[in-house]
Amino acid sequence: MLEYLPTTTSLNELLPQLRNRGYAVLDFETVVRWAGCSAENLLALSPDWVGMPKDAYLKDGGDYRSRRHSCFVYEHGQLRLAPARAHWQPLDYNALHGGMKRWFDPIASKTLEQQVWIDLLSAFARTASDLCLDDQSKQVDGPWCIEAHQFRIDTKNGIGRPTPEGAHRDGVDLVGVFMVDRQNIKGGETRVFDAHGTSGERFTLTEPWSLLLLDDARVIHETTPIQPTAEGGYRDTLVLTCRAGAFQGDKTNS
Repeated sequence: MLEYLPTTTSLNELLPQLRNRGYAVLDFETVVRWAGCSAENLLALSPDWVGMPKDAYLKDGGDYRSRRHSCFVYEHGQLRLAPARAHWQPLDYNALHGGMKRWFDPIASKTLEQQVWIDLLSAFARTASDLCLDDQSKQVDGPWCIEAHQFRIDTKNGIGRPTPEGAHRDGVDLVGVFMVDRQNIKGGETRVFDAHGTSGERFTLTEPWSLLLLDDARVIHETTPIQPTAEGGYRDTLVLTCRAGAFQGDKTNS
């Protein structure tokens, strides 16, 4: 299968790209500069995707997804861990799993305590803030509420589905998808569509710790299923969502 690699964006062009196209891709070196972190420390996070608990909520009956989930609040330049909460989305945004309160094991303390983790989530919140401040139609009031999801999609049973809900939006201000690792698979093509038109792009994220940023109001996204090319195939991602003022399902942030 022919893979189309994404066109990457420089830091100087990040906000213009998000404004004009609704998405942008940063390569590994640019992510390091964006987050102000160490390349070595960023790569050292990757083993934390090994041995995660299985997702028990898959309505398609699959057993291909492992995950962890934690929430954070970024306010006044500081990131703090929020109390444990269920992941919830309305049916309007997730027709397969919407309306369910899904409780997942939290991200491990050894991950959260790393400075590079704080650097990544802080840079993500600052980008959301810059994007909203640049858009006069959006009013940012209150803290940035971040949900972080560690995903491993495996191919032990033949096919793994990164987005079993299909093409979707998340109901937030900004989405970030880090390609942590992919081994012994084919597929996993990312598709991004204009939420209010007919245009779309497709590409495959392959570089470890490259990053896809999505203006959730502007675009719809999905990732195609993966299949093994050898035993032990998997795809690891870190998905971040950022929403101003409150987590989904809350009227105000506590």
